[in-house]
Amino acid sequence: MPSPPLAPIGSPLDLDHLSRMTLGDAELEQEVLAMFAEQAVRLMATMTALPAEAGAIAHTLKGSARGIGAFAVADAAASLETAIRTGHNRPHALAALKEAVAEVRVAIEKILKH
Repeated sequence: MPSPPLAPIGSPLDLDHLSRMTLGDAELEQEVLAMFAEQAVRLMATMTALPAEAGAIAHTLKGSARGIGAFAVADAAASLETAIRTGHNRPHALAALKEAVAEVRVAIEKILKH
C-alpha cells in the first residue's frame, strides 16, 4: 500500500508528520532525523554486503522512513521488498531506493544545519 502524498511537492520529508510523531519537540525531531540518516547509510551498506537479507533490511528501512515522514523512501523500500519477493526488477528497485535515500539525506542535512 503506497504511503499518502502528504509531503509538499519536491520535499522528500513530510515535516508535519515528523512534528506529529515527535509531539512538536524540535530537539527530538533533529535527533530522530540524525538517527535515521545514520541508520539509512548502515542499512544500505548492509543490504549491498548481505543481499540474502535485503528483503528484511528493506522492511526495516520502510518502517523507519514512515516514522519520520520519508514516504518516498518507504515506498521505494516497499517496491524493493516486492521485487525481491517476485524476482522482478530488483536492480531497478534497489537503484530507486538508493536515490530516495540520497534525496532524504540531503534534506536532513539541510535541516540539521539550521
